Amino acid sequence: MPDDGGGGDAAHANAGFRRLFGDDGLTFGLGFPLTGERRGTPDPAEEIRLAERAEALGFDGLWARDVPTYWPKFGDAGGAFDPWALLSHAAARTDEVALGTASVVLPLRHPIHLAKSAATVDRLSDGRVVLGVASGDRDPEYPAFGVDPERRGEMVRNRIAAMRACWRESFPEVDGEWGELDGELDVLPKPTTETLPVLPTGNARQSTEWIAEHGDGWLFYHLPDETLRSYVAEWRELAGAKPFAIAVGVEFADDPTAEPEHLHLGYRAGAEWFREYFRRLDEFGVDHVVVGLRGDDPEGAMETFADEVMGAVSGGDGGGGG
Repeated sequence: MPDDGGGGDAAHANAGFRRLFGDDGLTFGLGFPLTGERRGTPDPAEEIRLAERAEALGFDGLWARDVPTYWPKFGDAGGAFDPWALLSHAAARTDEVALGTASVVLPLRHPIHLAKSAATVDRLSDGRVVLGVASGDRDPEYPAFGVDPERRGEMVRNRIAAMRACWRESFPEVDGEWGELDGELDVLPKPTTETLPVLPTGNARQSTEWIAEHGDGWLFYHLPDETLRSYVAEWRELAGAKPFAIAVGVEFADDPTAEPEHLHLGYRAGAEWFREYFRRLDEFGVDHVVVGLRGDDPEGAMETFADEVMGAVSGGDGGGGG
């Protein structure tokens, strides 16, 4: 089976990866649903209008989640839309912002379909796709797809290897529990770079050493400060300059001086506290934050974040590397 490692070269560094990680400073993206609709289907026109607004405000990435089914007990439909259709639509209405998945649930998707979908959106967007991948966390989905949850770790490794082979090789020869390509079939299109950038999410049922060797970066969930500092330090020892990104929920208090209250995977606080918080993340060595904005006024929250936080942390223009 071909090597599935990210490698030390720029084989994965497409336009989206460079936008997110091309500068030394911290960059910021937003997670769909931008409207905040999490238990039903968002208004697609409003989602795309807000995506255009996010790019105009200087956000560096737009991240779509992969939630195949809605499990009310979990309390979150993930934005409802298929990530590839949503990102393709966003690609047609934006110019340079990176288009990420946060994250594709690999055990629930066939790697040939996934390789083709991801490369298609990458080509249609002139190389802006960054692929966050995960093992999944919604228990009822595994029997719905006929997947043994105990094999998730193996399936993550096999699917990453299969996708890399489909992207890098003409008429690839690769196999796994998902099936086999024996060199008679090719998978088109190929992406704009030798391989798409792949960022495992959380632990993805793998060791940190495996993620450092085979991923092009690491995408993690919100962590307390000292835990995050230790994770980034360990990552730098194992992975060198490969990027470290996290997702953080943000809700602005009416009082800009308000101290933080803990939310699920994030905080509610005043803009002043958030400025200092994200400055700390920059000092820790975090490269990118996927911001999940919360509140009744999504566009207002985007504008507040761009004006009061992002410019102050990233140096004034809100833009990332390019």
